[in-house]
Amino acid sequence: MGMSRTWHIGLTGGIGSGKSTVAAMLAQQGAAIVDADAISRGLTAPGGRAMPAIEKTFGADLVQSDGGLNRPAMRDLVFRDARARLQLEGIIHPLVAMVTREQAEAAIKGGCRCVVHDVPLLVESGERWRSRVDRVVVVDCHVTTQRQRVIQRSGLAADEVDRIIAQQASRAQRLACADVVLFNQDLELPDLQAQVIELAQNFGL
Repeated sequence: MGMSRTWHIGLTGGIGSGKSTVAAMLAQQGAAIVDADAISRGLTAPGGRAMPAIEKTFGADLVQSDGGLNRPAMRDLVFRDARARLQLEGIIHPLVAMVTREQAEAAIKGGCRCVVHDVPLLVESGERWRSRVDRVVVVDCHVTTQRQRVIQRSGLAADEVDRIIAQQASRAQRLACADVVLFNQDLELPDLQAQVIELAQNFGL
């Protein structure tokens, strides 16, 4: 394969697992991070690429005066109306895929050896992601640890946090999809960093 191979890594983990910390550490090692959530948010920000289709499909009520998505109104709509949720996903998902491709191609053109796809719902999205990446890396910890971290960080009530965790894939489902597991339980940051650096070396960094 020569030296030119670029690794495509899928990075996932439940809320509070430390996935974002691991992504930042991989970026320090020279990986390009393609962040699905950030791309998705950008699409519905003022001037975002999804906004014309959203306005056309759902009407001007869902567009704020600054041209961005009226998120509370949209959350309310998709909560009440399953068809609206599918319509929204039909607009957002293809655009996320397109921007993901653009960012990955730009990184590879720039000589990047490892593109990390930071996808919170990688396991939930089924085979779609599996086929696009060489390895799936799961950041794992006990559910009780997830809860503690999210409550401390976000100030959300425990039952809110439990609801978010329940909507995500279970730990077992994530681990079943993993090629590599980073067990981020009771680890000091330098220990986690050491594991990430070792991982990065396996992926050409």
